[in-house]
Amino acid sequence: MNTILHLGLGSFHRAHQAVYVHQLRQGGDLGWGIAAGNLRPDMPDTIAALQAQGGAYTLETVTPQGEKTYTRVTSIQRVIPYQDDLAPLVAVGADAATRIISFTVTEAGYYLDAGNRLDWASFSDLRADLAAVQQGQTGQGGQGGHTLYGALVTLLRARMQAGSGPVTLMNCDNLRHNGERSRSGLLQFIEALGDSALLQWVQDHTTSPNAMVDRITPRPTPDVAERVKAATGQDDPAALMAESFIQWVIEDRFIAGRPAWERVGVEMVDSVDAYEEAKIRLLNATHSCIAWAGTLVGYQYIHEGTHDAVIRRMAYDYVTDDVIPVLDTPENPCPLNLPQYRDVVLDRFGNPAICDTNQRVAMDGFSKVPGFIAPTIRERLARGEPIDSVAMLPALFLAYLQRWHAGQIPYTYQDQAMQPEVAHAMCDAADPVAAFCADTSLWGELASDDRLVDAVRRAHERVGRFVAAHTVAAKTAVPN
Repeated sequence: MNTILHLGLGSFHRAHQAVYVHQLRQGGDLGWGIAAGNLRPDMPDTIAALQAQGGAYTLETVTPQGEKTYTRVTSIQRVIPYQDDLAPLVAVGADAATRIISFTVTEAGYYLDAGNRLDWASFSDLRADLAAVQQGQTGQGGQGGHTLYGALVTLLRARMQAGSGPVTLMNCDNLRHNGERSRSGLLQFIEALGDSALLQWVQDHTTSPNAMVDRITPRPTPDVAERVKAATGQDDPAALMAESFIQWVIEDRFIAGRPAWERVGVEMVDSVDAYEEAKIRLLNATHSCIAWAGTLVGYQYIHEGTHDAVIRRMAYDYVTDDVIPVLDTPENPCPLNLPQYRDVVLDRFGNPAICDTNQRVAMDGFSKVPGFIAPTIRERLARGEPIDSVAMLPALFLAYLQRWHAGQIPYTYQDQAMQPEVAHAMCDAADPVAAFCADTSLWGELASDDRLVDAVRRAHERVGRFVAAHTVAAKTAVPN
């Protein structure tokens, strides 16, 4: 059996890539299975449950109409326990039967700046990982393998030394040009190591196809296992849930073979660019818009904000006014029906059964602004067009940051790309809007552009009026 080694055994992998492999196996194609583990000692309870269940778990899916289905997913053949030196992962990565190494480490786990260069200055864990790998160490606790790049170097070096042949590196994160960008980061890391033999081997023996992934997958809550028990009779501490919608588009560039994913609905294409841009700008950015706005007015869940007419209008206008005109032009028509895609996205976000939290979606804003939002602003300005609707998104994030700065976010905000001292300094500045718009990690060459500052300032005022109006409405709605 051929193996896909997956790094990052979180909910999304189990609700997405593992499902497609499971469907193939259910159809009689047993040629591929998954071995999966984590690069950090995360999710110990879930990992223990998966190990006890032989890698199997139950997935609940829910339609926007509330219809639920339950699937026992059995494509993960091996759950690899976490170990400081990553030895169990390295052993699988160096095995000739492993033909694909895939990974989900979130957008912020690639440490790339606006110019697609590794941001050594901003990330101490990246520098520490390089130093540890240079010293021949692998694993946590100040050792190599803490980052994706350190782990991949360790795995690929072992594979090269074992003579185990080529392998495809498959990025499954929400990152524009995810294969190209993660490959660039990896090659830069190897160059910094000074390992010319490994650099040449990776260039000759690996490919990194771009891919677009999509399925809303909330963090599992205890009631998911309770529903699974009631519906199936099975106790499953590793149960999770996701929406019924699922999509995967992959460039067909696999150097060592691949599963016949096209048989189970995966779109194998020459280029994912159009799908990727539509998803990142119409779905990911809109998701963040709703999460930031919803948090500001006291909602806990994405569906609550989506059903708020004012928030929904912000999201709708952002897509309609500013995104669709730059993604679908006479000279470069989009192969997707973008107005229809927009409406499907908003219907999905409004699914109350998903109970996706603003906390989950609001995270990593310092990666999402430059990755999901700034490109639309840049393209609109280059065409001499207004950015009033898209400017609402960074303005919402700034207002959200100001709440975080004041200790008024009702949950822990997680942002791997944020430097807390920088964010606090923005909020403390005499002119927070100007300080926010001057940050090059967010805006690159657009930083301090007068047009950006002016649009975000006006949008920030609109956000203030929106929050104040909701506060008044909430007080009015309270019975005496």
